[in-house]
Amino acid sequence: MIIILTGENSFGLQRELDRLVSEFVAEQGDLALERLDGEDVEFARISEALTSLPFLASKKMVVLRRPSANKQFVDEAEKLLADLPETTDAIIVEPKLDKRLGYYKFLKKATDFREYKQLDLAGMARWLADEAKSRGGSLSVRDAQYLAERVGLDQQLLANELDKLLLYDPKITRESIELLTEATPQSTIFELLEAAFGGNTKRAMALYQEQRAMKIEAPQIIAMLAWQLHVLALIKAAGDRSADEIAAEAKISPFVVRKSQNIARKLTLQQLKQLVAELTDIDVRSKRTNLDVDEALQNYLLKLAEYSVR
Repeated sequence: MIIILTGENSFGLQRELDRLVSEFVAEQGDLALERLDGEDVEFARISEALTSLPFLASKKMVVLRRPSANKQFVDEAEKLLADLPETTDAIIVEPKLDKRLGYYKFLKKATDFREYKQLDLAGMARWLADEAKSRGGSLSVRDAQYLAERVGLDQQLLANELDKLLLYDPKITRESIELLTEATPQSTIFELLEAAFGGNTKRAMALYQEQRAMKIEAPQIIAMLAWQLHVLALIKAAGDRSADEIAAEAKISPFVVRKSQNIARKLTLQQLKQLVAELTDIDVRSKRTNLDVDEALQNYLLKLAEYSVR
């Protein structure tokens, strides 16, 4: 058996690896498990581990992490893995694989290939709800989505937050989420932009004040607004490309792209350039003059709201 674990979702990948190893060790014992890192060992050592017979066990498991770091392994992987003894199970962990290479194509075709992609908001909400249920608690998908929006899409961080919430009360509610978790600044900045472009000036101002209450300084808000405008510019420049294509080329999360697409549709490229120029002007004046940055930023957000009625 040859299993490939790959993908940028490190949490999901590691959890599956831990499960596979745990089940094997429970059956065959610790001595039947061997772990190697392709960045640290020679090809001869990898080859020996894969081809040798198990010791004091009916089977052995070899876990290879990033063997693609070893060029000789990449060159000889097809032959080496084809000759794998029936008594050996191999798990190859390759978080990042170049899909253009023959190595990737061989692994995809000839092995149990398991790719762990980053979950989008909907997928993360379902995972949180299912995870809470599996641990004897309850969390509605709607509140799970609120938790993900509030904390962000880092699955390890969300798993930790889920532990804390379940310990407080197995029945997780929006109230307990707000009590025990902190909103991530970047997530709130997007909500701020979304409220402003949606014409909801009251919520936009409330979110701005929330940022300041969290001791997020004006220069940080400017920087985060600039990053969000950068994402909008990427989307506008990409034309009809899909969110996944834009994300892959720009090296940002597909979730971020999808959430920003609705805002991008409301703007022309010229309007976006103007917004960038105005934010840049606020930044420059805040450093050179006695500008009231809070007032300037709030006026800027009010101007964004004008686009909702154009």
